[in-house]
Amino acid sequence: DAPVIQYLPWFRLSDPYVTSQMTIRDLLVHRSGLGLGAGDLLWWPASTYNRREIAQRLAQIPLATSFRSAYAYDNVLYLVAGEVIESITGQSWEDYISNRLLKRIGMTSSAVRHSAATAGGNVATPHAFVDGKLQSVKPFDSDNTNPAGGIMSNAADMAKWLIVFLNRGRIADGSRIYSEAVARELEAFVTPQPFGNPAPELKALRKNFSGYALGLGVSDYRGRKLITHTGGLPGYTSRVAWIPEINAGVAVLTNQESGEAWNSIAWTVLDHYLGVNDTDWVDAYSKVKARSDAALARTDAGTASARNASSKPSLPLDRFAGTYTDAWYGDVAVTLENGKLVVRFTKTPLLIGEAEHWQYDTFLVKWRDRELRADAFITFSIDADGKVDVARMRAASPSVDFSFDFQDLVLRKAR
Repeated sequence: DAPVIQYLPWFRLSDPYVTSQMTIRDLLVHRSGLGLGAGDLLWWPASTYNRREIAQRLAQIPLATSFRSAYAYDNVLYLVAGEVIESITGQSWEDYISNRLLKRIGMTSSAVRHSAATAGGNVATPHAFVDGKLQSVKPFDSDNTNPAGGIMSNAADMAKWLIVFLNRGRIADGSRIYSEAVARELEAFVTPQPFGNPAPELKALRKNFSGYALGLGVSDYRGRKLITHTGGLPGYTSRVAWIPEINAGVAVLTNQESGEAWNSIAWTVLDHYLGVNDTDWVDAYSKVKARSDAALARTDAGTASARNASSKPSLPLDRFAGTYTDAWYGDVAVTLENGKLVVRFTKTPLLIGEAEHWQYDTFLVKWRDRELRADAFITFSIDADGKVDVARMRAASPSVDFSFDFQDLVLRKAR
């Protein structure tokens, strides 16, 4: 509960009061006032910013809600928490986690760096749908944000991890990684999470409460307390879940982006230990996904049909070119090349794409790396003098991952 600035005097958010009051606990429970995924474009896709630079740029992002009033998932504050560990221990987050946790627990096959996915060895190849086709994709291998999801593991090691949780911090040699008091605190939710009723096929997932604890989601499942979290990187998704009351847990690691797959497995396993068998989870999720896919297709088709394809830009294309600067991200260059506008995020090598005219002064940016699956609209605003003043962006489809927080950019053209 100590202030973050006690350990990181350079840390700032846009509001001085929030900066002074933000505690270590606040870093972990997604109630800072920042919006969903705020600042993720500073590291996703991989950028040339280092950890300190990413954390410091949070100071330029306006808060979306008042402090501690709302839940909004944020990855960058976990990077800041990693910086706190380094400040206190003198060790990098990677070395501290390796020595303090993984080695003591015996998780000898686990790694603490995203780059381990490309270091060779017995590593699953990630897969995803790219332009409608299932294919292998490049692993995310930037180590900038290891504190926010950088651990790679396997079934055997995740079983050891689950046993530590179920044993309330006690490990195989009888010693403790953490105390019983800490165990209670880890699993006590701090930030309430909104929830609604699930689809009819998933009625067994109906919740009575839901909240975010210290890096863990806490809710109820079939009348018992459920503790869980998911993980996601390109081509890798996972869920870990346990029910303390029945001393059972499950971890599902996949190398394809199918929430339906790992959820079906997780709930089937937990149902077995709960002694219930009233839901065919594979069938249920298949039906829900079919409806979701159809709804997404309708939305995307609606966006295309509403387009005024006969409209023209207000200005010649070369007048849109220039350097645009966002207060928190930095520079985005728009150039005219071979008769087309090209958008380049200067700190993110993969974010380069051709901007095709969509309608009026809006263009559709199609990233050259199609594995990003994050095409975006860019809309230019013209000032009273007939010059481009500001550009705003947003994802072109609801299917784009929330970490592509284009909508938070305010790109002002350099004069």
